[in-house]
Amino acid sequence: MKTSLNSNRRQFLALSGIAIAGATLGAAAPATAAAPAAAEKPVTNADEALKRLMEGNVRFVSDKTIDPNQTTARRTELAKGQKPFATILSCVDSRVPPEIVFDRGLGDLFVIRTAGQVIDKAVLGSIEFGAAELGIPLIVVMGHEKCGAVKATIETLEKGAKAPGAIEYLVEGIAPAVEAVKGKSGDMLDNAVQANVDISVATLKKSTILAGLLKAGKIKIVGARYDLDSGKVELHSHAE
Repeated sequence: MKTSLNSNRRQFLALSGIAIAGATLGAAAPATAAAPAAAEKPVTNADEALKRLMEGNVRFVSDKTIDPNQTTARRTELAKGQKPFATILSCVDSRVPPEIVFDRGLGDLFVIRTAGQVIDKAVLGSIEFGAAELGIPLIVVMGHEKCGAVKATIETLEKGAKAPGAIEYLVEGIAPAVEAVKGKSGDMLDNAVQANVDISVATLKKSTILAGLLKAGKIKIVGARYDLDSGKVELHSHAE
């Protein structure tokens, strides 16, 4: 009887081990991979580029992002070369990352960021390079609600003071926008943010390289404002 019990016990343990192993293997088996998203058509002009950006922002605002072009395959593909479809000149503010705001991925955007979108020779040269050498059809200058750089400029000018170190360079770059909205109705900070974008757009249009591409209809330059509360990007300068 004891031999029979031991034999039954061994058989039970053996069968249990197989069952447990099977269950473990089943749990470890990878889920079926999702079908890859359909490849996007190449952007051929500024209007298509702007449409793609704004569609991405709608997804971001509605919390329905698809995080495109962030795969290993995309990274490998881009090692051969890049073809971004839009240049974004925006503020360095950590709350306004263009790739996230527009729900884009690797190789999509040519991003340049400075406090208050202040333009210097390096910034201008980078934008010119993107348009002339990479064939980027769209340039977006994007300011944002409650911009700290613009606010600091307003406060510095009101005190008749100078900002410390190289921050003064930023104040000098944003000051024309603040001066342009003095005495206007509405919120001074928001007015200055918009004026700052408009002045930056006008500055870019004075570039010999960009002016030539504009005249040839190869690029458009657009001003925009990002709302920190809603996440929405609104265009407020005419595309040209």
